[in-house]
Amino acid sequence: MTAATATITQAIVGSVDSHARALAKAVSWRAVGTADTFLWGWLITGHAGHAGAIASLEVLTKIVLFYVHERAWRLIPWAPNARLRSLIKAISWRVVGSIDTFGLSFLITGSSLAASKIAIAEVVTKIGLYYVHERAWRKVAWGRLDAPAAKA
Repeated sequence: MTAATATITQAIVGSVDSHARALAKAVSWRAVGTADTFLWGWLITGHAGHAGAIASLEVLTKIVLFYVHERAWRLIPWAPNARLRSLIKAISWRVVGSIDTFGLSFLITGSSLAASKIAIAEVVTKIGLYYVHERAWRKVAWGRLDAPAAKA
């Protein structure tokens, strides 16, 4: 096994943040994200059924994607309590999330225009919501084995 492979494996399967913490963050974020997706989907399509289907599918896809994103960020030890890190993580997650949202929205609505509108609308709200979520989790010491919680 190469050093790079060992580092990646360590980050994914045994990093200093517990798997339980990464999973709890994924679930708490998904609750916030699903509500946002549902609202945008309903506002843009005018169909609660379409919005519900998109949001429901996202529960499945986004928890897995978020967990992998969270573990991948463990590869970057830079400034674990920094606000800039939280902002960059929020933006990187939004790229992943927007691609997923577009795909699911297109699958449900059959409209690339509606899918684009939903994905674009979420960019601003989700980056802001994710940033707040990330900063809140930095204050929680549970499951983090490497650094103390950030001070208020």
